[in-house]
Amino acid sequence: MQSSQRSVVVITGASSGIGAEIAQRLAADGCDVVIAARRSERLIRLESDIKLKGGSAVAITTDITQIDDRRRLVDAALNAFNRIDVLINNAGAGLRAPLEITPLEIIRANFETNLFAHIALTQLIIPIMRAQGSGRIINMSSVAGRIARPFSSVYDASKHALEAVSDSWRKELAPFGIRVIVIQPGFIQTEFRDVAKQASESLCNKHQEYARFMDQQAIKDARMRRLAGTPQQIANLVSSVIKDHNPSPRYAAPWFARVALGLKKMLPEKLFNRLFS
Repeated sequence: MQSSQRSVVVITGASSGIGAEIAQRLAADGCDVVIAARRSERLIRLESDIKLKGGSAVAITTDITQIDDRRRLVDAALNAFNRIDVLINNAGAGLRAPLEITPLEIIRANFETNLFAHIALTQLIIPIMRAQGSGRIINMSSVAGRIARPFSSVYDASKHALEAVSDSWRKELAPFGIRVIVIQPGFIQTEFRDVAKQASESLCNKHQEYARFMDQQAIKDARMRRLAGTPQQIANLVSSVIKDHNPSPRYAAPWFARVALGLKKMLPEKLFNRLFS
């Protein structure tokens, strides 16, 4: 976004990993960042670190699945800066388990974090951007938003849905000067996968029927993680997208993510599945 005034950016899931790196990078770019996450101590440390480096940050402890927290986050951003230029829907929860044994309440909870909470928060912010006549909504999807993998069906489905919502919103909101952009990270060096594994362990330990197949998939994933990118790469990408006056609808990073998505389009489905499943 090219403007003489500072951009106000709301970032969810900002206490660690990609979200924290985005916050630091955008603050260094001169944005006013409103950082939101459930882990209060980490969030406050990040706010202090940004301010020590001369940046502008406001930390709001937020569970985005809760309606009162979402409203409090939006109110805090407006009270601090009187506008919202960019919303980065980055919060997310992983899940690694066979779909057969995953209870519906766990599936619903995952969609609540990865999809419904993003929709609800965005619904609160769209009227603000529409009144301003401009804005950017950046939805953090994944390569999984296009390529579904074994034992990741719930998470992948939530990202597929987020991509569909983004594509529809992009057309709906264009007349109001609001851009909708999707970011598709591949494997990234964060704690996200380990947290997802821990969240699924108790469920998988009760059902050993899939254990051998899950171990085989874990070996394949480990090979792919050798190509893992860094949170800084995604933060740099988001920074460039915000600065671009005419951004593309979606971006994938790092390079192997772009390769995988390109092959998904080019190769016959059976061959692609043999290579990537």
